[in-house]
Amino acid sequence: MNHIPTNHPRAKSLYIRERLVEAFDAGLIAKEGLMAHGRGEAFDYLIGEKTSKSAKKAILAAAFMLKQARNPVISVNGNIAGLCSKEIVQLAKVSGAKIEVNLFYATKSRRQNIFRVLKKNGAPRIYGMDKKNSTKLSGLDSARRIVDRDGIYSADVVVVPLEDGDRTLALKKAGKKVITFDLNPMSRTAETADITIVDNVVRAIILLIKSCKNPKEIKFDNSKNLALAILEIKANLTRRARNAQIS
Repeated sequence: MNHIPTNHPRAKSLYIRERLVEAFDAGLIAKEGLMAHGRGEAFDYLIGEKTSKSAKKAILAAAFMLKQARNPVISVNGNIAGLCSKEIVQLAKVSGAKIEVNLFYATKSRRQNIFRVLKKNGAPRIYGMDKKNSTKLSGLDSARRIVDRDGIYSADVVVVPLEDGDRTLALKKAGKKVITFDLNPMSRTAETADITIVDNVVRAIILLIKSCKNPKEIKFDNSKNLALAILEIKANLTRRARNAQIS
């Protein structure tokens, strides 16, 4: 990543892309995960590449929910392991949550690679690795239906960064509270989750870690907050259009 100039206007975005490419080369991320990131990056442009007011409110609500949970679990896929493995471990420690590897494009090698990265960053225990302790989440046909009995299966709150809508719905039907990071406020995941943080996970997870250290209860309605996020996108686009006309 040394070839990226620090004064490049897209430097942060390019750094993230490079980290994903490195994670792909290291066997953490499936090819499809790279395409999913591109879609998310487009929405990051729309929100102005900054943490919005609605996202900050969702982060506060998420921190309180995590700290109040009986058995919170953070679900980790390849993209989140490639981007935020260190932060995932920090979040687990400060919130008291377990960490479970759960993959859509599941292979033994990818699972082991993610396990090693999380261990390298200090994770004391990682769920979802022992087949003997696995069971199935009903309502799913993908590999993500395979969960750990002592992890996601028994969780009351599940954090699902960069999630697919089918599993979010299955988790909800199983009676679990779901916290997600999703740059698209109109996705099935965003609309199904109990708390949706509409922000780039690389930015938002750091704020969530800080908020978990001093959690505060706030009034929160996910549907209303998603509506606010959409209005924030509209305001950003209106501002950009106005500036373009002036220039």
